[in-house]
Amino acid sequence: MLDSAMAALASLADPSLLLMLLIGTVAGLVMGLIPGLGGTGAVAILLPITFGMEPPQALALLIGALAVVHTSDTVSAVLLGAPGSASASVTMLDGYAMAKQGKAARALTLAFLSSMAGGIIGAIGLTLAIPLARPLVLSFASPELFMLTVLGVALAAVLSRGNIIKGVSAGLLGLVLGMVGTSPTTAEERFTFGSLFLGDGLSLVAVALGIFGLAEIASRASQRRGQKENITLGGGWGQGIREWLSHWTQVIRGALIGIWAGVLPGVGATAGTWLAYGQAVATAKDKRKFGKGDPRGIVGPESANNSVEAGDLIPTLLFGIPGGVPSAMLLGMLLTYGIQPGPSIITEHLDLMYLIVWSFAIASILGALFCFLSVKQLAKLTKVPFAVLAAGLVAVMLLGSFQEGGQLGDLWVMIILGVFGWLLKSTGFPRAPFLIGFVLAIPLERYYFLTDSLYNGLDWMARPGVLVFLAILVLPILWAFIKFIRARRNTNLDDGHRNERPEDDESPLKNSVWSLTAAGIFAVAFAAALISSASFSPEARLVPQLVSIGGLVFSGILLFTEIRTRVRARTASTGWTLDAGFAMKTFLWMTAFLALTAAFGYLIAVTVFIPAFLLIVARARLKVAIIYTAALYIVLLALPSLLPIDLPQGWLNTLV
Repeated sequence: MLDSAMAALASLADPSLLLMLLIGTVAGLVMGLIPGLGGTGAVAILLPITFGMEPPQALALLIGALAVVHTSDTVSAVLLGAPGSASASVTMLDGYAMAKQGKAARALTLAFLSSMAGGIIGAIGLTLAIPLARPLVLSFASPELFMLTVLGVALAAVLSRGNIIKGVSAGLLGLVLGMVGTSPTTAEERFTFGSLFLGDGLSLVAVALGIFGLAEIASRASQRRGQKENITLGGGWGQGIREWLSHWTQVIRGALIGIWAGVLPGVGATAGTWLAYGQAVATAKDKRKFGKGDPRGIVGPESANNSVEAGDLIPTLLFGIPGGVPSAMLLGMLLTYGIQPGPSIITEHLDLMYLIVWSFAIASILGALFCFLSVKQLAKLTKVPFAVLAAGLVAVMLLGSFQEGGQLGDLWVMIILGVFGWLLKSTGFPRAPFLIGFVLAIPLERYYFLTDSLYNGLDWMARPGVLVFLAILVLPILWAFIKFIRARRNTNLDDGHRNERPEDDESPLKNSVWSLTAAGIFAVAFAAALISSASFSPEARLVPQLVSIGGLVFSGILLFTEIRTRVRARTASTGWTLDAGFAMKTFLWMTAFLALTAAFGYLIAVTVFIPAFLLIVARARLKVAIIYTAALYIVLLALPSLLPIDLPQGWLNTLV
């Protein structure tokens, strides 16, 4: 194992690997500043670029971005009081308070160094997990691997913040969507309805960018004004370093909490940072300064947010269970390269495991260094109105989605799922279980049929490993049920995690007629899948029917709950807001952009869409629109010669 670790470190001397790591780090820092993108947006946008690369270069690029998104999202939280991500909202409590006291440089020093240390400690945790978990992973057979895939979807749904029924329903619908295309057991087509486009299944990039990327853009595109707070950095860099060294125990505790939060599917960086903040408050002798500029309120959460991403890689790589959305996309990339997480990656690709470890540690150091050197420039980006950024983001995301399959159909799927993702977010459905279910659909089915062919009946369920995984699956469900009963008995009961629910805070249509509509869409989708699967062969329809029946049960419960809520409320209010209407208009703009692309080609569509969106939607000045469009056009024109990227060609181009 030491030989593999040293070989992986030596491979980073390769200029192409180092270049990809640097590009990923810079991209992650920039995307961390943009609200709503974070690790999900960074990986989703960079993922198409990896197509055609060798696995080491692709991993260096993605890990570089993933390691630093939580380093830069602190800049806007401290300087502007507007966190770049939900997890950075914890740092904002004390960081923004320090900035208003003229101690912004000191707060940022604490944050950058803590994020760097958290990333390094997380990489060490991943390193130690490899030899410790190796004997366990190598003992797994198909029954254990099947249970792990079930566990990944179930825990992501059960542990998701918000309604458990909604989480399970989203996870099951993701499984159904992941089964579109060719069956892994019989090679027959399912849910394609005779379409050649659907024969290969849906694009992971299109699904991820639609459910998360476009949905986030639509929900935030109404932000036409940048932050106008004018807080200077000031001095105090050296004092921040000395103060950080004096709180080294908080750094270690926060990082360890982050690793644990990353290992648990569905918990994520937001919960991890709040847990780290909670332990900092609980262990402090003097609690009066928390929320008013206490350094410990920055050190603990910032150490946790980066180590969460490293901890997330432990179940993803060793067991094939992605704990969050970025790791689910990373898992999907590995599967496209034929790299199977679990026993296979340990025995055949151990060098890649250690490459990930080294890349994560080095990127964490580079991320902190870049932030120190460019914090003044990074702070300027946070003052750009999101509506202005949205124009370029739409163009980049649609281009990224096109790269995987080279078909405009992926872009239409992306926009449709963008509307669906916005509806999920607005009505309080967790979206992470949906994407994790989509990624794990084929592995789940493949492992099930291997298990079924090797064992008689349910004999495989008596294996010790399977029983352990069943217990791990059942215990969170029981705990969630107990919490639900307690909440029913005492509606004022605080479950201790109110601040960990960003989904609830951004769900303006929750408990409205639109929430009922979403539940109805789930029920119709599961019913349609059940009816359509009846025409498949017995082997091809077994798992889709089981998932569809389960989905019908949970969506039925959801429908009943929503209808009962409407009856009790006795109101006809739709809950529709101005922001919701603006989001729908934004999707119409995206549709118009795609129609222009289909007709005239991507470059012409960009030259029409970008200035129109900036002038009409973002209400930017004409000078800004012209410079913005010209710069983006030049970059896109040069991009195919620099990277393996194809620009979509329009219908008129095919006639010429």
